Amino acid sequence: MERDSDAMFLGAVLRRARIAAGISSQDELAERLGYERTVIAKAESGQRPPSPDVARAYAREFLQLNTLIETGLIEEWADHVRKNGGSFPKFFVDWVDAEKQAVTLFYWAPILVPGILQVEPYARAILATEPDETESPDVLLAGRLERQQVLSRQQPPAVTVVMAEAVLHSGVGGPAVMYEQLTRLVDVSQQPKVMIQVIPAEIGAHAGLAGPVSIADHEGRPTVVHLDSFTAGQTTGAPEIVAKVRQMSDMLRSEALPRGASQELIMKVAKERWTT
Repeated sequence: MERDSDAMFLGAVLRRARIAAGISSQDELAERLGYERTVIAKAESGQRPPSPDVARAYAREFLQLNTLIETGLIEEWADHVRKNGGSFPKFFVDWVDAEKQAVTLFYWAPILVPGILQVEPYARAILATEPDETESPDVLLAGRLERQQVLSRQQPPAVTVVMAEAVLHSGVGGPAVMYEQLTRLVDVSQQPKVMIQVIPAEIGAHAGLAGPVSIADHEGRPTVVHLDSFTAGQTTGAPEIVAKVRQMSDMLRSEALPRGASQELIMKVAKERWTT
């Protein structure tokens, strides 16, 4: 896979700063900065552009980069590189940023389990069907699984997922994968800040037939929504669109089963349809 030249250039700058400081080991730097070694290795090789947080950590650690902190240049540079190559499609990067910083999240899922709740084999099966000329499935998978860290942060957001019952019957990856995925949904829905609700099939027509949507609410910042589509999704904070999506989400929740009944339906489908 050909790597992005901007990412490789930035990676070389970071690598030279580390070596010039006498740190020959990426493991040592990873421990000092508080990141996994793979984060350092991929940032320095250009395989995965560093996030602005990682770039800022480098700038704080190495004197020759310190002058870039006050101007914010190191973060802007990393953000530019990340948006023009990496684990996510360009149209999706703004949503990933909004998702990371949200205090509440809402997902409407009419077809597939949202990425933030997908188990690895389920995600891998989906990504294998999506042609992508710039990144390998492994890189895209790593990005998708990385998004899920928002659920385990020190102060996780309140997450609501409303899904159509059809999601439970979709057969992604085969019976074993579906059973693992559905039991994962039940497990995560036990968390006090995660609400998963299912709209039963008998409801028929409802407000969510137009397609998947997501909402990220932030403290002190405008709400952002992501509208999915067949080609490229759209992330926007336009007030009129946010208002329409909010209204739709309220209508969907009113059609959905409550938490306990949803858990029962998910496990019923897992056992009756996907137990091998």
